[in-house]
Amino acid sequence: MNLKIGVFDSGYGGLTILDKIRQHLPFYDYIYLGDNARAPYGSRSFEVIYRYTLEAVRRLEAEGCRIIILACNTASAKALRTIQQHDIDPSRLRVLGVIRPTVEAVRGQYIGVLATQGTVQSESYVLELRKQRQLQQTGSDVDSGVSQREGGGMLHITQQACPMWVPLIESGEHLAAGADFFVDKYLGELWRKDPLIDTLILGCTHYPLLLPKIDAWIRAHVNRQVRIVEQGHIVARSLNGYLSRHGDIASVLSCGGTCRYLTSEQADTFNRSAGIFLASPIQSEHIDL
Repeated sequence: MNLKIGVFDSGYGGLTILDKIRQHLPFYDYIYLGDNARAPYGSRSFEVIYRYTLEAVRRLEAEGCRIIILACNTASAKALRTIQQHDIDPSRLRVLGVIRPTVEAVRGQYIGVLATQGTVQSESYVLELRKQRQLQQTGSDVDSGVSQREGGGMLHITQQACPMWVPLIESGEHLAAGADFFVDKYLGELWRKDPLIDTLILGCTHYPLLLPKIDAWIRAHVNRQVRIVEQGHIVARSLNGYLSRHGDIASVLSCGGTCRYLTSEQADTFNRSAGIFLASPIQSEHIDL
């Protein structure tokens, strides 16, 4: 058999996940699919995101993928569960997301979530944190925040949508001085909602590219340590553990150390922009979805 690991994102951010997966598991063969022609997904409806994501999953399955990572928080939030429950045969294909492994790595009492509007509206991080910690909700939602009680302590979850961050990153302007305004805008709004945040989840795969500016803002405005949770290594370790537990899947994956890149936009455009996310040049193939 020559079955592969598929990695899907609505655009380029999933390349940060793919890069870390290949660092941890370099021997497998991979296919990356970016639906760049229809990005961004973050502001689209559930129905559209689900349809687009399912089309990408079907294409990766047809390309010979046995396991697919939705390296897109919006797709994981709005499409993963439906696809798992209604659209795939798990004996032939497994589809996994990035939100659950991210939440499993979270520690802290005051949790801040930075994400796209679609992920924030889905409340997926709030629901997964509640599920993972087996907490009972005791307060009402205020400013997209949820308070939950476990014993005598409180877990506070506060979300902030960052609609301008993805365009800044994909245009290559994320490290320019002009990006400082939007970093200050969204982090400032988040900390005004909850000044006690001790753990910050970067709930979009693009956001690690803004990490230098996020770090600088926290050092300048927060008088204590804040743990930043980014997804690349977390998802890679989670996939490694998953394959260790599911030897039937690992045993049929091909091990040539290759990676194909598919995009729904023009290949030369994808190749140039992918350089923002990857350290080495690539050659992609245009496909129609």
